[in-house]
Amino acid sequence: MASGSAASDPSLNGVSSTPGENEYPSGFPQSICDEVPKEKYLCSNCNNVLNKARQTVCGHRYCLACVNWLVRNNKDLVCTKCKEDHSVESDTSVLTLDQFFNDAAINKEILDLKVHCANQGCPWRSTLKNFEDHQSQCEYALIPCNIGCGIMVQRKTLATHLERGCPNNKTTCPSCAGVLTPRELQKHVCSSSSDKKTAKADKRQKNNHSGSSKKKEPCVFSDVGCPFKGNADKVKEHESCSHVGHLQLLLDVTRALQRTLSSPAERGHHESPDFLQPGLCGASLSSPIEGEIETDGGDPGVSDKAFSLHDDQVELAVGQQLDALQQRVQVMENIISALNREVEKTQLSVVALERDNYNSQQIIQHLETKVAEQQQRLARKDIHITSLQQCISAQQDVSYDGTFLWRLCDVSQKLREAASGHKISQYSPAFYTARYGFKVCMRLYLNGDGVGKGTHISLFFVIMKGEYDPILSWPFRHKVTFFLIDQNQREHVIDAFRPDLSSASFHRPVSEMNVASGCPLFFPLGKLRSPKHAYCKDDTIYIKCVVDTSS
Repeated sequence: MASGSAASDPSLNGVSSTPGENEYPSGFPQSICDEVPKEKYLCSNCNNVLNKARQTVCGHRYCLACVNWLVRNNKDLVCTKCKEDHSVESDTSVLTLDQFFNDAAINKEILDLKVHCANQGCPWRSTLKNFEDHQSQCEYALIPCNIGCGIMVQRKTLATHLERGCPNNKTTCPSCAGVLTPRELQKHVCSSSSDKKTAKADKRQKNNHSGSSKKKEPCVFSDVGCPFKGNADKVKEHESCSHVGHLQLLLDVTRALQRTLSSPAERGHHESPDFLQPGLCGASLSSPIEGEIETDGGDPGVSDKAFSLHDDQVELAVGQQLDALQQRVQVMENIISALNREVEKTQLSVVALERDNYNSQQIIQHLETKVAEQQQRLARKDIHITSLQQCISAQQDVSYDGTFLWRLCDVSQKLREAASGHKISQYSPAFYTARYGFKVCMRLYLNGDGVGKGTHISLFFVIMKGEYDPILSWPFRHKVTFFLIDQNQREHVIDAFRPDLSSASFHRPVSEMNVASGCPLFFPLGKLRSPKHAYCKDDTIYIKCVVDTSS
């Protein structure tokens, strides 16, 4: 047996039985759970809490990452739990990738486990389904410096570390090429930097002086009072963005002309109009009209013609400006209208997408409900199939002559379970003393019961409620003999007893079965693996019960 287990152990062939720490994210550590997790929640490989549990054909569970690693690194993969239980020869113990199945029920239970953050100082508590999201953003998690200095710092102190303590976070001064931290660079003033600043200031002053020496051009609306002057580019920019101001100047001049033309007689012959005075519209506006008036010697008819001609020119200019503005306003209105239509289309698309998303969520929720219902049905069917298999097995093993031979496999595992208290006893299949006789069975305590606990195997006889109890003679009176078979056929262990007729164990059963009665010191545990006898061979024992119906 030892050589067989050594050959099946991958670690002896240079392959580790568990993956490296950084090779994949296996199960969740047990230490994050508020309560000790149950055995069914643990991976059979890494012994951590199952992460994306997969169940094998033989009934054991593994993390998805453990499954992938084991299949990749083992040619003839054997279930580790089956190997521990010495049942490797079973066909279901040799596993391939298609023999692992998603265990949705256990995954749901695991994700609802109460857990806490393992990082020191973090107060976070929730369920396991939120654990990975918290770990990716936990402020108390230790992370390596992202510049590569090798220091592990808490996520919330990374910025302070980079600013103050990281030896790799250095910046070169562009002026003096000095290597400085960010804080030092803020306070750093180098001589080369000040020299450059002085040179730039001198150059700027020189440019301003040379620019001021250039000739400045007036705005085209200077005749109506615009005081702006500058180079050609500045004047062009001013004219393109000062429409409102220029229109206001033109409007003031037009009003002044209208007032002058409406009451010419009220003004003196040598009195200049208000709009020609330098204080009203600017000195440059009066020159062409004043010359014309002086040449005519103050003739009122000539003066009226001059004002009429100038008024037409002003109205024409104003009309052109208004037409241009109206065209621009129309263009902007068209653009706004087009944008509004696009916004409406986008809003309709968003509403349609939201409606589709809502419908999709409803469909997903409905499908999830259906899947959960199907899983429940499968679980009920599995239970029903197991019950039918037990019934079939019981029918196959049933005996009707008062003699029953009980074969028990996996004795080592059953002994461990009995010693740990996980399963202290087990019942044999039921058998009958006659075709229409008493229904009975045996109850076995491998680790002993009562006075034999821990030292002997205890074996008891149990009377069960049967179909023919009303026509039988009570209490039960027949002699019962137990045999522990020596598989070398040398010396069997035999023990017998006669029923105590006053005991309720041998009266007609009221419940499913009576209290067991028999031999608490049936066989010493120390002699079970005796080299002289073969009571336990290939991890199997045979127990025989004979009911003497002739007595």
